[in-house]
Amino acid sequence: MARRYDSRTTIFSPEGRLYQVEYALESISHAGTVVGILAPGPSPSPAQSTSAPLTAPAPTTSATGDDAMAVDPSSSSTPATGTGTATPTISAAAKKKEEEAKAERDRKYPGPQRAGIVLAAEKKVTSKLLEKERGSSEKIFLINGNILSAVAGLTADANSLVSYSRNAAQAHLSSYDEDMPVEQLVQKVCDLKQGYTQFGGLRPFGVSFLFAGHDPHHEFQLYASDPSGNYSGWKATCIGANNSTAQSLLRQDYRDDIGLDEAMGLALKVLSKTMDSTSLDSEKLEFATLTIDKETGLTLAHIFKPAEIDALLEKEGLAKKPEESSASA
Repeated sequence: MARRYDSRTTIFSPEGRLYQVEYALESISHAGTVVGILAPGPSPSPAQSTSAPLTAPAPTTSATGDDAMAVDPSSSSTPATGTGTATPTISAAAKKKEEEAKAERDRKYPGPQRAGIVLAAEKKVTSKLLEKERGSSEKIFLINGNILSAVAGLTADANSLVSYSRNAAQAHLSSYDEDMPVEQLVQKVCDLKQGYTQFGGLRPFGVSFLFAGHDPHHEFQLYASDPSGNYSGWKATCIGANNSTAQSLLRQDYRDDIGLDEAMGLALKVLSKTMDSTSLDSEKLEFATLTIDKETGLTLAHIFKPAEIDALLEKEGLAKKPEESSASA
């Protein structure tokens, strides 16, 4: 039945489906896994929170709408339905377990926690002959000084959209002498992707994006977009292969006060449990962070070099063991 209606993106099936768009979405599920985590850092003290603005950013158009990690500003301000206002009591055992977990986090990640965003991606193309230091970026790209993107799907399609995004960001900077707001760039890219599902003679872009950015209006933001042109804001999410397993892990371990260092460890933990490979190393990973420079106050985007990825894996206890290295050699 589907073959009668999947020859063009402009033909709806009797069930109201666009099969070519669904095929593009399906192709993403076979791509390398990409994880994005927004780390707000420790919650502000009561004195700081009283001076914070009371308005929240407008909610974005949600692609799925049913996941617990999606950003929904209205949910935090609307009380839960019910007649009583009492909060559930925590048992002594649960409280003790929570205190032990907090003590373990403080031991592993000492010092003040930074805010930022982490992007981690699985590389599908691996070879000892690849030039690792430059020219082999497959998953993570710098769009502008305040925006990073990670992709899952057809890399050729991703390169085209990354180039379009960079041109749009530079045009905005040239016209207004300020960095392009993150959501505005995401909307622009998604408008282009949606157009390729609406006109004959075109096919959808076979790539999904994670956009990590910062602007003075809404600070750190993490967005996901798919080939249909939908996009949504997230606290933590995953695209690519085994994304449902990764989402479950993120729901279990994500906290609203997570710091950047802990988020980096969480991203590596998720990839270690979802990748087909039995071990992690810099050949199979790309990693990037977006933070604020303490001295200048400017957004700092950092794409990790292979040596830095290996050092991070060693710190988290996920580095390839010596016997594994000798066996693979």
